[in-house]
Amino acid sequence: MKTIGMIGGMSWESSAEYYRVLNTRTRARLGGLHSAPCILFSVDFAEIEALQRRGDWAAATRRMVAAGQVVARAGADLLLICTNTMHLMADAVQAGVDIPLLHIADATAERVLARGFKRIGLLGTRFTMEKDFYTARLAQKYGLEVRVPPAADRQVVDAVIFDELCQGRLLPASRAVYLRIIDDLLQAGAEGIILGCTEIGLLVAPADSAAPLFDTARIHAETAVDLAIGGQSGG
Repeated sequence: MKTIGMIGGMSWESSAEYYRVLNTRTRARLGGLHSAPCILFSVDFAEIEALQRRGDWAAATRRMVAAGQVVARAGADLLLICTNTMHLMADAVQAGVDIPLLHIADATAERVLARGFKRIGLLGTRFTMEKDFYTARLAQKYGLEVRVPPAADRQVVDAVIFDELCQGRLLPASRAVYLRIIDDLLQAGAEGIILGCTEIGLLVAPADSAAPLFDTARIHAETAVDLAIGGQSGG
């Protein structure tokens, strides 16, 4: 099995979920005592969030490229950026390392298409919902019609992510608000919902909604394991 490299810590709550899924998926595929060979570079999210808030994406890009290079030098065979928002600089990170980067939107779009869906709702940080690095990739590369909440709801979704989920706070009231926003997207024609922030799956589970939910953290980690294992069988 190949070694999976991760740039994590954004936030560590979702990075912990990545680690859990990587290992449960590996055990499910290979059985017995197998676990996932992986290398994690975990950043201080407070520093990254400050760069995001200031709009200093150039500095954020330098940080992500440097982190990716550390992971590659440590022996990883493939690379994950364990957050949707920081895929804003995915191309720069890929250019800075000599191992393949698995893009979270690509892995997720493949799952969406496998369900036969074309119209998809998207929840995430305001950067992910409003900048075109994510929605345009889904539309141009995969032909998906992406729908995001209206401005007021985007603000609410973003605030819950940074003020609650990234700080380990899972509040029933916020879950109810998210489910109302999800229902509004479905009423607007979405066939399923991409949980386009790696923390949202900690708050909203498939059992909470009748809508098909695509948890990007889980999908990203599962796809990485499948790539790392390839045709290897259990033993």
